[in-house]
Amino acid sequence: MTAFAHLPGGTGPTTGTASARPPRPGRHRLLPYLLLLPGVAWLTIFFVVPLGQLAAASLYDPAGSLATGYAMTWAFGNYPDAVAAYWPQFGRSFLYAGAALVLALLLGYPLAYAIARKAGRWRNVLLVCVVAPMFTSFLVRTLAWKTILSDNGALVGLLRDVGLLDADGRLLATPVAVVLGLTYNFLPFLVLPLYASLERLDPRLLEAAGDLYAGPTQTFRRVVLPLSMPGLTAGTLLFFIPASGDYINAELLGTPNEYMIGNVIDSAFLVRLDYPQGAALSFLLMAAVLAVVFGYLRHSGAGKGLR
Repeated sequence: MTAFAHLPGGTGPTTGTASARPPRPGRHRLLPYLLLLPGVAWLTIFFVVPLGQLAAASLYDPAGSLATGYAMTWAFGNYPDAVAAYWPQFGRSFLYAGAALVLALLLGYPLAYAIARKAGRWRNVLLVCVVAPMFTSFLVRTLAWKTILSDNGALVGLLRDVGLLDADGRLLATPVAVVLGLTYNFLPFLVLPLYASLERLDPRLLEAAGDLYAGPTQTFRRVVLPLSMPGLTAGTLLFFIPASGDYINAELLGTPNEYMIGNVIDSAFLVRLDYPQGAALSFLLMAAVLAVVFGYLRHSGAGKGLR
């Protein structure tokens, strides 16, 4: 039987167990936004504010200097002047980054596939080998390539012996050296996302393709490559974006004839102290990279599946 208790001064029976209060929805609604606050504050202080200052600096009077100060004259002409003066370096940056990306794909895709699908118990060892160069300084790795590609090095001597280089041929201080340096330094950024996609590939799909009389080439084109596209897209972007703005490889492995736009920006800020031009070049580089990225994402999204 249900027990009833009469409240003092009441006229009707009530149950002995009190009903629970409903939770307040407002508090739970605000919790995700509160968790976002530290990240938003960090991005605002260390990205949005410096970006705004850089945008303002790009519109300063180019006739100013650090000694006399810069006046805000909204000099939008700094942008076309920068393009007219340094368009070869812009083109060279994307050419070298694109060539390095192609070479990295030729090396990195088979490497990622071998680690993900064929390495077995050696998988972790090979992953460590891919990541291990990043444990040292970017500058040290590039200086090591300067030694490897030197005129008296073993690699150049071997290429001369087999006839791939003339007796006075060289690799250092050439576009080839810059592209090789870019490929080596940024290759892990391509391999790791590719490995993550290929490692999740269900082997039963490959078996099904074989049961349907698909050859290795057709299986790769219709099964492996489409399913690895998320990792391929992420890897190519992670490789291309920093490679196009790099200046260390061109500085140490090339000559002024191989300088990229990053070298010009570095010189504008630290050598010539031309802040308006350096800021304008920085924004132009960001705009060009964003245009390439959005175009690539749109194209890769439209071509998904490679049917």
